[in-house]
Amino acid sequence: MKTYQFPEGFLWGGATAANQIEGGFKEGNKGLNIADVLPGGKERYNILTNPGFDFAIHPDQHFYPNHEAIDFYHRYKEDIALFAEMGFKAFRMSIAWTRIFPKGDETEPNEEGLAFYDKVFDELHKHGIEPVVTISHYEMPLHLVNEYGGWRNRKVVSFFERYVNAIFNRYKHKVKYWMTFNEINSGLVMPIQGLGFSIQNEQDKYQPTFQAYHHQFVASAIAVKACHEIIPGAEIGCMILFAPVYSFDSNPENVMYALQEEQLFNYFCADVQVRGEYPAFMKRYFKEHQIDLQIEDGDLELLKEGTVDYIGFSYYMSRTEKKEKSDEEASQGNIIGGIKNPFLKASDWGWEIDPIGLRIALNKLYDRYQLPLFVVENGFGAYDKLEDDGSIHDDYRIDYLREHIQAIGEAIEDGIDIMGYTSWGCIDMVSMSTGEFSKRYGYIYVDKQDDGSGTLERKKKQSFFWYKDVIASNGKTL
Repeated sequence: MKTYQFPEGFLWGGATAANQIEGGFKEGNKGLNIADVLPGGKERYNILTNPGFDFAIHPDQHFYPNHEAIDFYHRYKEDIALFAEMGFKAFRMSIAWTRIFPKGDETEPNEEGLAFYDKVFDELHKHGIEPVVTISHYEMPLHLVNEYGGWRNRKVVSFFERYVNAIFNRYKHKVKYWMTFNEINSGLVMPIQGLGFSIQNEQDKYQPTFQAYHHQFVASAIAVKACHEIIPGAEIGCMILFAPVYSFDSNPENVMYALQEEQLFNYFCADVQVRGEYPAFMKRYFKEHQIDLQIEDGDLELLKEGTVDYIGFSYYMSRTEKKEKSDEEASQGNIIGGIKNPFLKASDWGWEIDPIGLRIALNKLYDRYQLPLFVVENGFGAYDKLEDDGSIHDDYRIDYLREHIQAIGEAIEDGIDIMGYTSWGCIDMVSMSTGEFSKRYGYIYVDKQDDGSGTLERKKKQSFFWYKDVIASNGKTL
């Protein structure tokens, strides 16, 4: 097997999100957020991708897995010790906005929430692990959704500014690496999670969606500027969901359609956050969809001043497109759409497996932006079997991760500046898209089932020991 030379100081580790691991959804004076009202099971996907969600809890109808999740809120020391045993250099996590400002519009932060993350960061540093913190990861305060309409409302920008100033000032000696909005472009297909509202009518989606994006871009630029001012030497990036778009064939109609889909989904948000301006291709898009952005004086200058230091991104799959497609051709598992690629296999959830696509993604992003890249999510959701002796043999996960790490190694040889790799779901947690525990990503098994039963006991999978060797050898042992 070919060996690769990863850079000295490469940030090996794992990635999580507060709403998917913490639990303790009403402890420490935490307020309700969007994730707290999303039920578990297959209905979650329908809620995320269809209009009309009411943002309310219905305990007589649904189970809400994020309420307890895997109880990281009480077990963080145990879990961080396991990450340290694997040799993690970095741990990507998020801060729950509602632990710091329970409703989102308070004037003073919640001390209990601030103190909790102090303890988490101290524990990470005790083990030599660098925290990589996402400021907003699908957990907008529910009060800002119900009272203000989510990111459609300009007032939310000032609430976000208050939040970032609070955490930058509190953790300026503990956190060096930050990212603003998780998978910011995912709001194009799942506005509930990223933008904080549900589209009520398909024909009315364009204006509120892109006005909300403008507000997020302004908020991101404010955060970047504040981070640089409050924490000299810190690095703050954007975070996008990147899926290379392939044309189904060489028909120029399909090639052009694939290009337009890639521009909108993969590059629109990144262009604004990295280059500090709206890309030229969006002018036509805005015109054709009758989008008239309300841009305040100074906004465009602020976007230019608040560009990010690096690009964090998630990579799970590629996407294959053609202009005219039938329902039978659709790739059912890919949340971002597309048609089935005949050259790729798929996971049990229909997510197509394309390691070369990661190398393609890295090349495309670096060619376009020439900024350091950070693969902050990549992983394989699968059903894991707990053997009678308590072992879990997840060779399929090892194979998936090995092939994707090899793709990163090839990209490094291509001359690309890559900061690190934090695989998604280093410990089993609630699935974002389906709310299931059975869709497992981790190196660490958590005894928690889809109906909420389980002891929460942690067990090391076979992949735990494999990844430990990968990190110890700085990617030479795969």
